[in-house]
Amino acid sequence: MFEARLSQGALLKKLLEAIKELVTDANFDCNETGIALQAMDNSHVALVSLLLRSEGFHPYRCDRGFSLGVNLNSLSKILKCAGNDDIITLKADDNSADSLSLCFESPSNERVSEYELKLMDIDQEHLSIPETDYEATIVMSSVEFQRICRDLMVISESVSIDVAKDAIVFSAEGEMGTGSVKLKQNPSVDKPEEQVTIELNSSVSLQFSLKYLLNFTKGTPLSDQVMLGLSENMPLLVEYKMDDAGYIRFYLAPKVGEE
Repeated sequence: MFEARLSQGALLKKLLEAIKELVTDANFDCNETGIALQAMDNSHVALVSLLLRSEGFHPYRCDRGFSLGVNLNSLSKILKCAGNDDIITLKADDNSADSLSLCFESPSNERVSEYELKLMDIDQEHLSIPETDYEATIVMSSVEFQRICRDLMVISESVSIDVAKDAIVFSAEGEMGTGSVKLKQNPSVDKPEEQVTIELNSSVSLQFSLKYLLNFTKGTPLSDQVMLGLSENMPLLVEYKMDDAGYIRFYLAPKVGEE
């Protein structure tokens, strides 16, 4: 038996919005510690990894390991039937292992809607993601990061990210011209969501696809801040932490040469 009740139903809706453009079908792996998903995007350029900890659900029950194969677009459509304030309960049991039950309760409990989503048998290789000590780690406003990606997309399909001790520079170069945004380290402002903190072991300069980064920024509603982890010749990490509830991480390989 698997049952997970989420009082902040909007969180699940935002999560699906963040990943459904990148990944079509994926397994939600459920065990006693929580719900995890790990999948490559359809063109095998980016990787999505998310975790919803069991502590974020009340109650949470998972008697054994469940792997729920889901079409993310279908799940997203059903979740749109839930109000943002609704309590969402997910259920699956051994007797009906081919479907996932979803129940949406209004806060007043006057409206209860129930849906069944047919599950899929998805053969998915498990990718181990090694813990990495990045040469540069940046924590900044998620809204600012989204804005920078959106603005520079006007210039080019690629962005260069250069990190030095006291600043990070995002720059783009295209046929119409060039553009750049420089953010200085600013750890002590009054508003935490406007802070820019840089931890640097060595300076880094890498280039990435803006199309993918812009897709990653669909995680913006999940967190006020985003963390970027960069190392030479390593995939970029873009992480949105959802307080104690969990995280969503996107990984993107850097562009090499004239890609």
